Amino acid sequence: MNPAEAEQRAREVAGQATCRTVDSAIVAYVALNDEAPRQIGDLTEFVNGDITAYRIVDGMAAGPGCTTHRRR
Repeated sequence: MNPAEAEQRAREVAGQATCRTVDSAIVAYVALNDEAPRQIGDLTEFVNGDITAYRIVDGMAAGPGCTTHRRR
């Protein structure tokens, strides 16, 4: 087992999970406020943990673990 490789994979998985969490927080924000959040700080009440490495681009999360921020 290669520890560096295992750590890298763990970081990738954690980043993807956090990206989904931020996307879910965006959906919750819109549902409660009838408008999209303007900055990542608008989502702090919807997420436990540090999401400062993320930003909102075209209404979706962008940052570590996010594969795209383009509309689907």
